[in-house]
Amino acid sequence: MATVSPATDFVTAPAKAAPMARPARDPRLDFYRGLAMFIILIAHIPRNFWGGWIPARFGFSDATEIFVFCSGMASAIAFGGAYARKGWWLGTARVVFRVWQVYWAHICLFVFTAMLLAALDTYGGFEKSYVASLNLTRFFEDPATQIVGLFTLTYVPNYFDILPMYLVALALMPLFMLLSGLGFWAVAASSFAIWLGAQAQALWLPAEPWSDREWFFNPFGWQLLFFTGFAFMKGWLPQPPVSRTLMWVCIGYLVLTMPVGSWKVFTWINNAFPDLGAAIRPIWTDIRVFQQDTGFNLRGKTDFGILRYLHFLSLAYLAWLVAGEGGRRLVATGTGAAAQVWELVLTLVTKVGQQSLAVFVFSMAVARLFGFVLDQIGRTTLNVAMVNLVGFAMLIAVAYTAAWFKSHPWRSRK
Repeated sequence: MATVSPATDFVTAPAKAAPMARPARDPRLDFYRGLAMFIILIAHIPRNFWGGWIPARFGFSDATEIFVFCSGMASAIAFGGAYARKGWWLGTARVVFRVWQVYWAHICLFVFTAMLLAALDTYGGFEKSYVASLNLTRFFEDPATQIVGLFTLTYVPNYFDILPMYLVALALMPLFMLLSGLGFWAVAASSFAIWLGAQAQALWLPAEPWSDREWFFNPFGWQLLFFTGFAFMKGWLPQPPVSRTLMWVCIGYLVLTMPVGSWKVFTWINNAFPDLGAAIRPIWTDIRVFQQDTGFNLRGKTDFGILRYLHFLSLAYLAWLVAGEGGRRLVATGTGAAAQVWELVLTLVTKVGQQSLAVFVFSMAVARLFGFVLDQIGRTTLNVAMVNLVGFAMLIAVAYTAAWFKSHPWRSRK
C-alpha cells in the first residue's frame, strides 16, 4: 500500500520519451487479487469443507475485502489515469463504460446460473431443488415481476450481490474525482459521511420487492474500502511506514479478535463457556446489532463495520510487509527447483488477478456446478480435493483465455 509517485514503489513511472506508455502493473496488486479469486471459489462451492480454512473463518475480513480494496487500487490506475489525461468528462465516460460492462456481467451471471439450476431441477430428476438452494423460487414463480427487478437492480439475490456493490462504488468515482479538486480531505470526508449514512441505515438499497431486505453488501458502506485502495494508489494517502511496532500492533489485533471473528473459535467458546459466548455475541461481526436508542449499526458485513475495516487494514499492512519493497518477494529468483515452482505459482496466480472480472464471473457460475458434482460423487476428502483443484485449473485457463482475447491477436500482422 504505497503512493503513486516517482518517490514510491507502487507503479513504475513511464519514461519521458513515451509519456503515453501504460504504467507497469504492480505485482502485489495482481498477486493478492488473484489469491482472492481462488478463495472466493472455495467459499462458494456448496458444503466445501476447504471453506473451513479460508481467512474468513479466522477473522472479521475475508476475500471480499481483498477484491474490493484491490479493485479500488486497479481503478486508480485504469480510470484515475483517464481523468488525468483526458479531463473529467472523458474520464467519467471511461467509468460509465466500465459500469456498463460490470452491469452486463452481473446480468449474464444471474441468467446463466438460474438456467443451470433450472436445468438440473427440470431434467435431473433429483429430490433436492437446486433452484431453491439459491432462494430463486420466487423468480421462477413470478418471472415477469422479478425480471424487471433484476434489470433495475431492485432484485439482488444474496449470491449475486458483489458485482452490484462494485458497480455502485464505480459509479461514485466521478463525484469523488470532482471533489478531489477541492483537496483530498473533501473526498475523505464525503466517503466517511456516506459510510456513516450506511451504518445509521439512512443509505441502503432494496434487494427484493416482497420484503424490506437490503443488499447483502451495502455499497454505501463498502465504498469506504474501495476508495481507501483508490486513495493509496492515486497517492492521496502516503505509504505506511515500515515499523516493527506497527507490525506487532496489527498482529495483536488479528489474534485478539479471532474469538469474535471466527465461526470455529466462537463455536468452541460458546459451547465451552456459554456465559462468555453470550457476552461476545453482541459484537460479533456477522450479527446485525443496533443501539436501541439510535438504531446505529455498530458493525457488520452488510454495512462494512469498523471492526472489519480495521481487521482488513491490519492484514493488508502485513501483506505489504511480506511482499517487500516493490513486491520483490513476489518475483522469483534463483535457478533451483523450489525457485522454479515458486515462479510458476506466482505467474499463475498473478495472471488470474490480472483478469479478475472474467475469472470472478466464471467462478461464481461454475461453483454451483461443482456443488452438484459433489452431491453426486460424495464429499470424501479425495473428491473435494479433486473438485477444488480442477476448479483452480479452470480459473487459470479462463484467465489465460481472457488475456488472449484482450490481446486482439487477429490484429497482428504476422
